[in-house]
Amino acid sequence: MFEKLPSGYRLTQGGEEVLAFANQMETSANQLEARLHGRDQSVRGHLRVTMAPTLASHLLMSDFAEFARLYPEIELDIHSSDDPVNLTNRQADVALRVVYESTSLPLNLHGLRGPELFSGVYLSRDLLAAWRAGPSRPIRWVVKEFDGIPDWGLEGDIPVADVPFRTVDASAHLAAVRTGIGMTALPCFVGDADPSLVRAPGSSQHGHGRLWLLTQGETRKTKRVQLFTTFMSRKLVGHVPLLSGNARVPE
Repeated sequence: MFEKLPSGYRLTQGGEEVLAFANQMETSANQLEARLHGRDQSVRGHLRVTMAPTLASHLLMSDFAEFARLYPEIELDIHSSDDPVNLTNRQADVALRVVYESTSLPLNLHGLRGPELFSGVYLSRDLLAAWRAGPSRPIRWVVKEFDGIPDWGLEGDIPVADVPFRTVDASAHLAAVRTGIGMTALPCFVGDADPSLVRAPGSSQHGHGRLWLLTQGETRKTKRVQLFTTFMSRKLVGHVPLLSGNARVPE
């Protein structure tokens, strides 16, 4: 099945044929498991939900708490990560994802279209007050590692300093902005909900796509998934002002 080379191992022709059959077996096993799982109409058991960390920590945790109170026998497993999760392989039952083009959604997923998601440029109230006292002074841009300054973030009245301030994770990134190190782009549901932050003068909002509630074809038939998606779709409607950036008047 394998040929040993100086650089490592390579599949032989026979190995390639075995691999193709193994992939078919895995696909069939996943389809069978999903079909059987789809017949589960119990409100007791496991429910795995995946989404970006900011959605879980800054917007939806109180909704999850309410769902847990309504259905105490459902074991809710929140997987908050930026890494993609495969619904077809049942790594999760439900995914909350930001989608730019609906045509990019896999055909085997069932989607409930949610609200549009917008971002803005934010800085601390104290930093804005200091800048207004001397508006010619540029302000640093706080960026996460490997990210740059978005073009739309440079459109405001505040000039951006040449030297950025870099962070690694979302928590440090937000903490840097709160403490007045600089300004940055944040989802409106994060920036507008934080009383210590304000919109940068002259800056505009930027659309990032639309939230979708996604499930796999057979899994969506389970009672637990139906209860959760119905509940969460109603909650997302209530979050439209925050998601769209209309919850607070820019200062």
